[in-house]
Amino acid sequence: MEINISNDHEKSDVHGGVTGNLMDSKTSHLDDVLNAKLEQAFHKQTSQVMIHDVAKIASEYDPIDLAYAVTRLPPYARIVVYENLPDLNAKIIFMINTGSNTRTAIYRQIDDNEIKRLIERMPPDEAVWILDDMSDRRLKRVLDLLDPKKAFRIRELQKHDRHSAGRLMTNEFFAFHMNTTIGEVAAHIRDNPGIELTRAIFVLNDLGELCGFVPDRNLIVNPHYLPIRQVMRPILHKVSTEVSRDEVVDLIERYKIPALPIVDELNCLVGVITYEDVVEAMEDIADETIASIAGTAEDVSENEPILKKFLWRAPWLLVTLCAGLVNATAMSHFNDRLWFAVVPFFVPLITGMSGNVGIQCSTILVRGMSTGELSSGSKKEAITKELWIGLCIGCTFGLLCGVVVYLLNVLGINHHGADPLGLGVIISCGLLAACMMATVLGAFSPIFFAKFRIDPAVASGPIVTAFNDVLSTLIFFLVARLLYTFFSV
Repeated sequence: MEINISNDHEKSDVHGGVTGNLMDSKTSHLDDVLNAKLEQAFHKQTSQVMIHDVAKIASEYDPIDLAYAVTRLPPYARIVVYENLPDLNAKIIFMINTGSNTRTAIYRQIDDNEIKRLIERMPPDEAVWILDDMSDRRLKRVLDLLDPKKAFRIRELQKHDRHSAGRLMTNEFFAFHMNTTIGEVAAHIRDNPGIELTRAIFVLNDLGELCGFVPDRNLIVNPHYLPIRQVMRPILHKVSTEVSRDEVVDLIERYKIPALPIVDELNCLVGVITYEDVVEAMEDIADETIASIAGTAEDVSENEPILKKFLWRAPWLLVTLCAGLVNATAMSHFNDRLWFAVVPFFVPLITGMSGNVGIQCSTILVRGMSTGELSSGSKKEAITKELWIGLCIGCTFGLLCGVVVYLLNVLGINHHGADPLGLGVIISCGLLAACMMATVLGAFSPIFFAKFRIDPAVASGPIVTAFNDVLSTLIFFLVARLLYTFFSV
């Protein structure tokens, strides 16, 4: 019998959204309590006492909670928790729900036969994700130990791209010829408890092509002698194995499809994606999006060395460092005394304003693209709208800033030794130009990245932000230099 349980393929602390009160949720509190108990157990004086305490904790808590908690422990401690789980079913649930680093640490300590016992009790779609954390050489050894039919199903799923419908689907499902009776369907389902009932029974014609589905409720409310063709419904949505994960998520989320059929080029059913699978995919997408925006792929829940976390962040911050050096070099070329005594004071203002304008613009577009609200046909209108908004922001805040600078100089509160009116106009026009440059970059960068199949969220990350700072500062300098020359004449 197989264990059927929803899992999180790449674990994270992000579940459908990021809100402050998640840190105070019941599950977060449970993680803290469980982690404290485990740490206390591993600090015992003797190994016998430690093993006794760990075994007691492992028997008292749900394997899913333990799978989350061990990510905060050192790798050597995770295998101890795994080995002290009460039975094989608990170990399977633990392995399905824990993170990639934990599985890798456990694989180093257990033999191929142990892995084989875990895999043969899992559905193929779950087993594929578990085996992804294993070397190709060892993977081949483990698959050779499995039942040939089970190994074949796993290999078929592994052929598909990691972010495709083929990888999300399960190739174990219930599908029957249209003349099959409800009673025969029910009997077959009872005889195969290891195959998950995906809330829909699929119907095939004489050629084996997909022609409809029967909701699981219809198997209960209709007579057992009735052929399923009389209660089936038409298939409105289906996709191929090559369709992207994002498209599958958008389709199921929009139409609330409980089980999405996956077909080949002959319209033959090859797999099914359930709503639960899509929820897990949405969590992964959220993880990757936030990582792209933050400019780091590290997992906050993992107990990793400080050096490794530093190396995750350093390359992205190096770009910011280079951008700052470019700005400093550009400023050094505008080095006459009066100019250098006035304009550079406003660089923090320009980079701050333009940076926020660009981030707001790109974030709105990235959100629209991720939720499906922004389509290919509407992107031109959305970009035009963002450009107009950027122009309004630049004009409004540029004028406001120019007036404030003028008044501060007239009143002697902040005198820079330049003509107050000229300085006000320079800052006002420079801020307008910088905001427009940031808007253009923020509006077009998500579209540019999406065109080349790069996550559009990168447009809100450190690279584009640093690039925005450089361009906005240069535009401000050029406009300010031009106007400064005009007012100096």
